[in-house]
Amino acid sequence: MANLLVEIGNTAVKAAWAEDSVLGKTFRYQGEKVLDFIVSLTEKQMPLVMTVASVRKISAEEEIRLKSACQHLLLMDSSHQDILSSYGIPDYLSYDRGASLVAAQNLFKGKSCTVFDLGTTLTVDYMDGQGHYLGGNISLGCRTRFKALNRYSKALPLVNTPEECKFPGDSVKGSIESGVISGIMFEIDGYIKSNPENIVIFTGGDAIFFAKRMKNSIFVVCNLGLMGLAIITEDYAKKNIQ
Repeated sequence: MANLLVEIGNTAVKAAWAEDSVLGKTFRYQGEKVLDFIVSLTEKQMPLVMTVASVRKISAEEEIRLKSACQHLLLMDSSHQDILSSYGIPDYLSYDRGASLVAAQNLFKGKSCTVFDLGTTLTVDYMDGQGHYLGGNISLGCRTRFKALNRYSKALPLVNTPEECKFPGDSVKGSIESGVISGIMFEIDGYIKSNPENIVIFTGGDAIFFAKRMKNSIFVVCNLGLMGLAIITEDYAKKNIQ
């Protein structure tokens, strides 16, 4: 029987069905009716295990509703902080971020890794060749930087992520585009140079956008977090379901 994986992030919800640890069809939702969206995925098929990893706390009422839509519910939020510790992931990391590291551990066994999650935030995490977490950084993501410039400076317009970016910029709009995109590229390049022997992994909504601009050899794994949830869910099923 298939499992349902749900990742509730800062701006969107991603979900996927999985057989064992292999991902199947994936879904994306951006709206306010998150619980309705999740439950709708189970209308034709009840999952054996539904794993919900959320950056926000799942309320008691939401938990009851989720339990009614599956045979077994595995929650990963601020009230359920013991799951990732068994994988050597510290409990201060968000669960979507932690799940990505579990997947990286599995995909690149024996290799030191630098994992970039390029979304609402830009997170950078390091792991050694034994899969031990070494720490990481958090800064603003691409679209968040554009919004911050517009919000905190009355003279600057709101700019969207451009398809192409001229360096240096030759207008106000072009200067904002170049400043944000080039700034992130310089940031990424600095992180990579700090550990040049590491495997470099990009994930998140802006992963492909920045991967196309890289000169270094990198791996793009857009559903890295969901892959980690699939591994965690399969391990949970083996230990707890007969």
